[in-house]
Amino acid sequence: MRTEHDKDHDDGGRHDDALDGGQGHSDHDHSGHGQDHQGDDRPRTVTIYVNTRPHEVSKGEISFEDVVKLAYPTAPSGANIGYTVTYQRGHGNQDGDLVAGKTVKVKDGMIFDVTATDLS
Repeated sequence: MRTEHDKDHDDGGRHDDALDGGQGHSDHDHSGHGQDHQGDDRPRTVTIYVNTRPHEVSKGEISFEDVVKLAYPTAPSGANIGYTVTYQRGHGNQDGDLVAGKTVKVKDGMIFDVTATDLS
């Protein structure tokens, strides 16, 4: 038996074409499989910027070496090349230096500046 509440919310089985583009379904994802939902088995990523270029990386930590590889996929030639890595907009809006052998926790929108130098 239908109640007054049912009658007030009944659309007669039709969909509002203005809302769903006439497709008969909503554009909203109700599957619970969005990137920010718990239980999602897809890897979660954030966008970081390395020398102004955007890169999608897994959430968590990134190493000095991985940041250098993003900045210089083909290493500069020379036996004594060293790298300086600084970052901005880290967790807690922190800025800092990343040194060889260390990691830093990444955050969406974090900025890394990598400079290659000749140590000779």
